[in-house]
Amino acid sequence: MWFQLLELVIGSTAISLAILLATFMGGMCLGSLILPRLLSRGRHPLRVYALLEFGICVFGVLVLYLVPLVRGVYTAWSGYGPLGFLLRGFTAGLCLLPPTLFMGATLPALARQSGAAEHRVSWLGLLYAANVAGAVLGCLLSGFYLLRNFDVAAATYVAAALNVLMGATAVVLAARWPRESDQATRRLDSRPANRTSAVYIAIALSGLCGLAAEAIWTRILGLLFGASVYALAIILAVFLTGLGVGSGIGALLCRVLPWPRAALGWCQWLAAGAVAWAAYNLSAALPYWPVNPSISQSIWFNFELDLARAFWTLLPATLLWGASFPLALAAAPKAQDGGRLMARVYAANTFGAIIGAPSANLLLVPWFGSQRAQQVLIALAIIAGLLVLLPSNRLRHGVVFGGLGLVAAALFIRSVPPVSNLLIAYGRYAATWAGKSDIIYAQEGLNSSVAVSRFPNGALTFHVAGKIQASSVPRDMRLQRMLGHLTTLTASSPRSVLVIGCGAGVTAGAVSVDPRVERETIIEIEPLVPKAARLYFSDTNYNVLDNSKVQVRIDDGRHYLTTTKERFDGITIDPLDPWVKGAANLYTKEFLEMLRQHLNPGGVVTMYIQLFETDPEAVKSSAATFFEVFPNGTIWGNPYQGRGHDMVLLGQAGPLRIDLDEMEQRIGYRTDSRLSQSLMEVGMNSPVDLFATYAGRKSDLTDWLRGAPINRDTNLRMQYLAGLGLNLDDAAKIYAGILAHRRFPTDIFFSTEGRLDSLRAAMQRGTQ
Repeated sequence: MWFQLLELVIGSTAISLAILLATFMGGMCLGSLILPRLLSRGRHPLRVYALLEFGICVFGVLVLYLVPLVRGVYTAWSGYGPLGFLLRGFTAGLCLLPPTLFMGATLPALARQSGAAEHRVSWLGLLYAANVAGAVLGCLLSGFYLLRNFDVAAATYVAAALNVLMGATAVVLAARWPRESDQATRRLDSRPANRTSAVYIAIALSGLCGLAAEAIWTRILGLLFGASVYALAIILAVFLTGLGVGSGIGALLCRVLPWPRAALGWCQWLAAGAVAWAAYNLSAALPYWPVNPSISQSIWFNFELDLARAFWTLLPATLLWGASFPLALAAAPKAQDGGRLMARVYAANTFGAIIGAPSANLLLVPWFGSQRAQQVLIALAIIAGLLVLLPSNRLRHGVVFGGLGLVAAALFIRSVPPVSNLLIAYGRYAATWAGKSDIIYAQEGLNSSVAVSRFPNGALTFHVAGKIQASSVPRDMRLQRMLGHLTTLTASSPRSVLVIGCGAGVTAGAVSVDPRVERETIIEIEPLVPKAARLYFSDTNYNVLDNSKVQVRIDDGRHYLTTTKERFDGITIDPLDPWVKGAANLYTKEFLEMLRQHLNPGGVVTMYIQLFETDPEAVKSSAATFFEVFPNGTIWGNPYQGRGHDMVLLGQAGPLRIDLDEMEQRIGYRTDSRLSQSLMEVGMNSPVDLFATYAGRKSDLTDWLRGAPINRDTNLRMQYLAGLGLNLDDAAKIYAGILAHRRFPTDIFFSTEGRLDSLRAAMQRGTQ
């Protein structure tokens, strides 16, 4: 919930998400270290725990009210470069550190209830397992129910109520359940701590490998499952389930294993093999399983399949990383109370995780790719095992273990295959597209994976995040050119145009050929996208990325608009599919209001809306939300073979007025201008052909839109609605439903040369 709120403030780029994750986990780490030093052992642990839960409740609710205030300050001061990143970190810290400090302190507080006697270590492991089990339930509850049916505020109040309930329960138990005696702990206080640093380093490396692998595997499984909020909730829940079950098993093993330190080392070596297992399945096996995800229209069957594939891939490694935590508790010295023991091991593990996840997302994958990144993790796991397995006084045994470690590392590293180009290109439909095209470019980027494929007929397709986002086939070219030309032709004076989402650059190219455009700004979140577009689509996008009047900025569209004061005559936006997690923040009412505020008088906004692979309610929500901000807005269709495929929403401050005779001159059909050539290449040989795509407006669609939910920042309703429609193909039905309400708009189109009759006839033919 906090990430969903703060992404709207500091952006949803990989850097911003890394800052949020590091702040969240950093607060947990600091909280676990501070509590045992700040509070004496004389306080009842359950009463301390109750105060912590009440504190989480208070600060968790305050985040709801703090974020809007922080947004104003951030907007006023934000920028790019090191200072901009520092401000993002300060913003994240201001909102997340207070509650996460309290959250990190809860485990050490409860650990103090039982002391740190030898026979209590397994209890501490089970305590950690219970904590992870709660995380699994919280992940599923928020992702599949609370945020899908309500909003962030309601979900926050539910979480706060749970904090209060747990705090009250602890108060009641404190009165009836006195804390355990510290005599056993005092008996252990004089025991020396031999080679303790190796245990802490090993568990830190375990946390680093675990969270780095989770980041890498989430990227790859996001391609395979479709990166919807539901798919990501499943991945996280499976990962946490493995950790929880593994820590429970490890806690039980601590009761019977005489050498927990050796068991900790073997766990790391087995985890290295489990990383190789996951890497092989993700890259060389799962993408080629004969699975067609659209075989059933019910997405819940896909969720079951995704759950099974996630368990098959992730469970071995997560079980071992989970078991490592209680084994580290047992291997660490017991010369402190249970709170300090838990705090040190937990802080070391969390510190490693803080380094692991951002390093994987920001450095390893963008620089070296997932294959090399996973090989690095295997090497680190082998090193972690050697640290605790190598004896300090037996050289011969050390040589044996060192040799075994090198052999294991070599075998495991060699078995890691490169990520499948087919998966990068086609994602969840990889198996159904095998052998149908040549993938001529495939790279893993900072924020997304990008690919380009060529079909036998010469058609090129442009892939981002495992999904075809643009292509040179006629229906896609028509849509991309429509977005650009409707933006500049309907604006009164399109001198400055903003394009959010580069894609193959075809829309931006259509904007650039309008002679009235003097300056064009392209915003793209993934640096690889404009590079690939320049290499493979320069002919169809008119070399727009080398045009002197074009500027490319690498940022997410919302964050750019939040931090710029520039205004534009036209804005066109082609976001990722609304079911992709994070894309829905470009469809909210608040974002559309931001677009309107950045328009000059007479300016227009155009937005792409897909009708396929989505829920009909999601389409209605997108249209209803758009019309809330642009009540004079209109819908323009892009049918395929006479049936609905996708559409464009066009909005402006005042009523829309289109003089068809003036458009004839502006486009320059009689002069063979580049603008007219661009339109004729997609079958629009006159203004009538272009504007016959008109499909309706708010006043026509009152009945059709009745009851449609409005997509807001606080609920991001679109991603939850669209995420349930991935297997649907209701495009024709949705578009037919829109056209059934369309009326010819006599107050929009004008002509003194008889073009109105031609337009009316063309629109009528489009409905037959």
